[in-house]
Amino acid sequence: MANNDLPLTYKGHPLRRKDNLIYYGTMAEKYIIMLQVLSSKDHGGLAVADKVSVQLQLTDPDLKSRDRVVKKSEKDSLYAAMDVASVWLDRALAGK
Repeated sequence: MANNDLPLTYKGHPLRRKDNLIYYGTMAEKYIIMLQVLSSKDHGGLAVADKVSVQLQLTDPDLKSRDRVVKKSEKDSLYAAMDVASVWLDRALAGK
């Protein structure tokens, strides 16, 4: 039986999903990653992401959405996108 009180995390940062958007990190910190699944393909009855947009964003609510984007990229799989996202987020939060 799954416990819904424990959030899903990846390398120490929480993950939240809404439809085709995945937010990686927490809004309480200066940066967050937004992953958007742009397209997917069917693989054995499951939809598998084959094009994912990755954006490192500032969490400042006073900025316009386009001004929040610090870095962006597109990857060919969710795994590759999460790999880049974890590096970008760790470096941004460390101030590098």
